[in-house]
Amino acid sequence: MTNRAVLAQALLAQTDWSNANRAPLAGDASNRRYERLTDPDTGKTAVLMDAPPEKGEDVRPFVRVSEHLLAIGLSAPEIYAEDAEYGFLLIEDLGDDLFARAIPKSPKIERILYETATDVLVELHAAPILSLDSYGPTLMTKLAALALTKYAAVINGSLDTDAVARFEKRFEDVLSQSTQGPKVLVQRDYHAENLLWLPDRDGTKRVGLLDFQDAMLGHPAYDLVSLLQDIRRDVPAGIEMAMINRYIAATGTDEHAFRTAYAVLGAQRNLRILGVFARLGSEHGKPHYVDMIPAVWTHLMRDLDHPALAPVSDLLRQALPLPTPEALEKLKIS
Repeated sequence: MTNRAVLAQALLAQTDWSNANRAPLAGDASNRRYERLTDPDTGKTAVLMDAPPEKGEDVRPFVRVSEHLLAIGLSAPEIYAEDAEYGFLLIEDLGDDLFARAIPKSPKIERILYETATDVLVELHAAPILSLDSYGPTLMTKLAALALTKYAAVINGSLDTDAVARFEKRFEDVLSQSTQGPKVLVQRDYHAENLLWLPDRDGTKRVGLLDFQDAMLGHPAYDLVSLLQDIRRDVPAGIEMAMINRYIAATGTDEHAFRTAYAVLGAQRNLRILGVFARLGSEHGKPHYVDMIPAVWTHLMRDLDHPALAPVSDLLRQALPLPTPEALEKLKIS
């Protein structure tokens, strides 16, 4: 066994899962690995998370946020055992019924899933907040600039430092003006492949939450954008508009300000993803992320039509190459 296999078994030896059957689960873009454990006697299951600290992973934020979400009545995985030093967690198995899988199997439930996921955000945003780092204009601008430094630069063959400087100055101003007000816990990857449908539970508990270890304090519109401008599946425009209306009605937030923040944060999020996916393809040999860039582009161009983004819209449309097949091929390591 590898060293990490030995360490994982050492953790399991302290639990009732030491003799469980183990099978790998699909991972994500991180260095984390997952296994499903099945008790051979009872058939009960759990999930083992392997998050190597030497690769920059840290399980402690996951534990902290999970405990917070559970405390306010939402469905995050319970923590059964942990080894924070070596980066292992044994957690509740919430199943495989991701929104992205459940909806194609039963298209009629699509709206109720999005309504319930929107209600989760309403409930989360009304709860006391954790002390977390701020996802504010300066950091968001830096991450949005990845679209220029990792996407445009690779395709164009050079970095336009002047465009980057002009973008950063203008966009931070746009974010500062449009994302003011009280902050909430934002999970930052709140979308159909991180949300599970748990129909046997009640109310907002029917949505199982995953991949929230990078949570920060930010604007309430951020996770709604993540949910509705989903690059992994097309959310119907009617559902997107209805869920924005549902959130505004439930929270009593200022409609104009919220819709403006929604568009600006949509642009920020899609710019960041554009850069991250380009980097995953050109630096880490993961071309399947490059294949999702056209969907990111579609959302980004729609966001840039909002008047609040006028200070950066023309700049970005000129500086960012169209995601043609020829351009995207340059982002894939051969």
